[in-house]
Amino acid sequence: MWALRSLLGLRSVAGRTMSQGPARRQRPPKDPLRHLRTREKRGPSWAPGGPNTVYVQVVAAGGRDAGAALYVFSEYNRYLFNCGEGVQRLMQEHKLKVSRLDNIFLTRMHWANVGGLCGMILTLKETGLPKCVLSGPPQLEKYLDAIKIFSGPLKGIDLAVRPHSAPEYKDETMTVSQVPICREGEQAAGTPQPASSPERPSAQPAADPGSAEGEQRPAKGVGQNTHGRDPSLVVAFICKLHLKKGNFLVLKAKELGLPVGTAAIAPIIAAVKDGKSVTYEGREILPEEICTPPDPGVAFVVVECPDEGFIQPVCENATFRSYQGNAEAPVALVVHMAPESVLLDSRYQQWMERFGPDTQHLVLNEHCESVHNLRSHKIQTQLNLIHSGIFPPLASLRPQEGGATFQVPTVRGQCLLKYQLRPRREWQRDAVVTCNPEEFIAEAMELPGFRERLQEYRATAQDDPPAEERGRYPEVVFLGTGSAIPMKIRNVSSTLVNVSSDTTLLLDCGEGTFGQLCRHYGDDVDRVLGALAAVFVSHLHADHHTGLLNILLQRERALASLGRPLRPLLVVAPTQLRTWLQQYHNHCQQVLQHVSVIPAKCLQQGAEVSNPDIERLISLLLETCGLKEFQTCLVRHCKHAFGCALVHPSGWKLVYSGDTMPCEALVQMVGDPRPRRPRCHLVQMGEWGAPAPDGPRLSSRHADRPRGPGWALRRARAGAAPCADSREGRHPPDPRGHAGRRVGGGSRGEDTQHHVPGHRRGHADARGVHPAEPLQPALRQDPALQPRLHRESGHRL
Repeated sequence: MWALRSLLGLRSVAGRTMSQGPARRQRPPKDPLRHLRTREKRGPSWAPGGPNTVYVQVVAAGGRDAGAALYVFSEYNRYLFNCGEGVQRLMQEHKLKVSRLDNIFLTRMHWANVGGLCGMILTLKETGLPKCVLSGPPQLEKYLDAIKIFSGPLKGIDLAVRPHSAPEYKDETMTVSQVPICREGEQAAGTPQPASSPERPSAQPAADPGSAEGEQRPAKGVGQNTHGRDPSLVVAFICKLHLKKGNFLVLKAKELGLPVGTAAIAPIIAAVKDGKSVTYEGREILPEEICTPPDPGVAFVVVECPDEGFIQPVCENATFRSYQGNAEAPVALVVHMAPESVLLDSRYQQWMERFGPDTQHLVLNEHCESVHNLRSHKIQTQLNLIHSGIFPPLASLRPQEGGATFQVPTVRGQCLLKYQLRPRREWQRDAVVTCNPEEFIAEAMELPGFRERLQEYRATAQDDPPAEERGRYPEVVFLGTGSAIPMKIRNVSSTLVNVSSDTTLLLDCGEGTFGQLCRHYGDDVDRVLGALAAVFVSHLHADHHTGLLNILLQRERALASLGRPLRPLLVVAPTQLRTWLQQYHNHCQQVLQHVSVIPAKCLQQGAEVSNPDIERLISLLLETCGLKEFQTCLVRHCKHAFGCALVHPSGWKLVYSGDTMPCEALVQMVGDPRPRRPRCHLVQMGEWGAPAPDGPRLSSRHADRPRGPGWALRRARAGAAPCADSREGRHPPDPRGHAGRRVGGGSRGEDTQHHVPGHRRGHADARGVHPAEPLQPALRQDPALQPRLHRESGHRL
């Protein structure tokens, strides 16, 4: 509701007071997490009688924009299966705590499964979690080494890898066995040797509850390919819950005359819970007389079958066969992360049927229709009340048709769908995310003063300028507004610049960029990716580039669907980005054929380029993007941080800073004093927050509010529309105080527009102030700044 309050001027006094308060002091060291303190108090000798409550919950339902991810809950532990892009944001929005995720299981080394892992690890580190163990393909070790290229040494959290060849994992809730599966006709280098081999090491005992000893260095003799990528390997997980002992019936015990409430009752309770009879005062008492029956340890299976080449190995796997038919541990649930082509195969369906009629099956793939980012849809629906053209509903990817039918109980995944394993096995849909626009509208209408301010706004709002007074391009789409981490109401840094109908650029590419494109363009996202000519990465902080790999992979798919050949995407970035791409290419997936990296330093003014290949790429960059100039400059942030300026032959100029403190190089790029140089029309800055002249803003080298985009315009004496992405502040100051008569701003909604003068819109996912109200005077003074509706826009100034 704060989005509506901001737009219509219904801010609270408390909000203004907080935004103008002093800088926050640096927080003291965090206390140990509560569950860690509880575990320490129990001591290593404590043995639980099995969890009382266990359920499997869908975080991401397997769509193209969300991937497939599962959250498993018990009162003792929390687990995550796969961590693609956007998973952290979904967990934060839907209040699934990450502070207890000390075990993450990954089914294969593919970006759809590990794309959100870097951000998740950084968040776990910030929450104070001392240790996290990753289970899955052995290449995970090299992946963790690779992310340290841009994340640093990750001090404060102990990361361990439990490869698929390691012994089964056991803790207070369940025992987890990893099942390696290789594509038909191939043998993965990481699979254990057969039992008849004399070189096979002796079996090792299962790890103690919560223990990770030996995980980083598996036993010698077990074949492991930790150096090269292995696309032929996936890892399935069989999770068996511990038997839950029965509950002691106090009233029945009193009726039998047992010494309830005294110390003598303790050994009796322990004996009957273990299924033993006891003798008291010469009478034998059976366990079932004073204790409920134990709950047997059921199992659930998580299996990924990426394509038809894995079907036969899955069907013939001996470990799976031992859990089919009359198995010792009945399988309550099988989770299938498989495309529809696999599910339609008769061999796979017969394998599903062998688990029996009592086993439930959960399917996660692109045929699952589900709303994930509910908060985004809610904000957009409410803002739609203010102007149905400026704030159209968000788009979505339509599920594919022609889904498989099954002869066994099968459910397709939805966000927050639960299957409860204990205390009773059942599906629970009460938390499933549903989008109800009528409910959102009713909530907005109940806001005090909303109706009156809405009528006042509509009465004074100006219509769009005539078509002849506005141009279509360039158009700027804000896919994020510089949040340090993905949040339910904002996203990290990413800005789409549509230069023409068939040419598009990305300025930074944080986690979730592709998901934002899907929510903005829906089924038209392939056309946008096909038009993508270049990406600029300002610096190597994770919130500015970890969405790049997904863009590269999804672009390949888009070009194939459009029937166009794959050409490398031009990426202007610090040289160090190449190291990260090379490491991921070597150990996870082939990606280097998708990209041609142009060092950002080579585009600085006066830079000498001696490499003919780089010269060729720079010429190709200008030609492909349809630009007259593409210039970079070093900015005051971290090492190797750059800003950029785009100059079009038609005369417009856009400057993007990334994250920076005020710096003279950016001022010079905004307002070039040379005659007949292009005037800067839009200045976009990265993260900025509350005033902090001597606080964390300066120590982190981000511009605070008084040092926002206005300083560049004042110093350069340039007329432009500055747009600053808010990192911390909920209420950025009135932009009119920064840059005179032509100003812009961030957004408070999910999808916001901003546009270069004379052109049109953009889209943002942000928490900044929506600038429509403070912009009205400027818009009336300068018709060139008037916004224009676009049928696919989120909302615009």
